[in-house]
Amino acid sequence: MSGKGKRKEEKDYATDDGDSDGHAPPKKAAKKDSDDADSIVVCEISKNRRVTVRNWQGKIVIDIREFYQKDGKQLPGKKGISLTMDQWNVLRDHIEEIDKAVSETS
Repeated sequence: MSGKGKRKEEKDYATDDGDSDGHAPPKKAAKKDSDDADSIVVCEISKNRRVTVRNWQGKIVIDIREFYQKDGKQLPGKKGISLTMDQWNVLRDHIEEIDKAVSETS
């Protein structure tokens, strides 16, 4: 039963958009335009993955997300994660530990 609670808690923090068929949900044009204006692309990790900082529902989030092509536009997919500032700070504070763990497993 505690596993269910933990899973729900994890789901609350993840902001995967979309349904289970792998397509992003349709977005309202007005909302999408305001989201795009508030989004800053920090880097492209690969051809279809990027890191952005954006304002989502009045809060700043760090978004690591896959994108897909549709009608000549790159649109955000459902695969990805949006980190709150608190979550980002925890991750950032553990970068050296992550690097060390990566080097130990190589």
